[in-house]
Amino acid sequence: MKSRQPFPFKRSLKIASQSLSSSKMRIFKISPSMLQSLFQKLYNTIALVARSRVKIHRIISILRKETANFELPAVPRVARSKDPFKVLISCILSLRTKDSITRQCSLRLFQLGADPYKLSSIPVEEIQKAIYPCGFYRQKALFIKQICKELIEKYNGKVPDSIEELLKLKGVGRKTANLVITIGYNKSGICVDTHVHRIVNRWGYVRTKNPYETEFALRKKLPRKYWKELNGLLVSYGQNICRPVIPLCSICKISGFCLKVGVRKSR
Repeated sequence: MKSRQPFPFKRSLKIASQSLSSSKMRIFKISPSMLQSLFQKLYNTIALVARSRVKIHRIISILRKETANFELPAVPRVARSKDPFKVLISCILSLRTKDSITRQCSLRLFQLGADPYKLSSIPVEEIQKAIYPCGFYRQKALFIKQICKELIEKYNGKVPDSIEELLKLKGVGRKTANLVITIGYNKSGICVDTHVHRIVNRWGYVRTKNPYETEFALRKKLPRKYWKELNGLLVSYGQNICRPVIPLCSICKISGFCLKVGVRKSR
């Protein structure tokens, strides 16, 4: 990686001084040190934006190496067989729930039944007991019963393989739908959760307000060959390094490509 060239402060200050008379600098309360600081921030921002745009291939390569020894996120770990039904149900359980709890709840539930026909015959109270203490477990148990019913009645017990059809199922949003088609069906999709949304905005790679906007911004900008793996990489990295609060920037291998948007404190 090329080292960043030092900013030509003296030359810039001379040019700025020639452009701004001393009277104007006094009016706007601009001191040479303030001007130097502004130039430095502008230079760093431009340089990092340029590098992040050009180096997405390098970033993905680094993420692959850095996350290789991290624990897999809950859904792909539970659904190692890549069964679309297990991916779908595990993802629903994972919403607003820690990974460790998601794994335990998913495994208990799939011991009762691992397909729509078996789970549809189990009382909702028994499903609630199996998935407790999953977040919103009562509501999720009802969603699971309803989804099983819809899969049997409308799709012959098979999970749909398109985002449009998946979104028709009770309790299924774009995050879940994208995860089902990428993990369960090995099709192109971009699953954007809080980790993906936070990190790509923190880089400065996109500027969006919510995961929905982020997904479509990434569909326009991110090379298609990285779509399927992005979620797994950033969930692992977000849980271990690029944390929501006080990220570990000092040991982050992609810190040089990151604008650190919104980061007020790091380690």
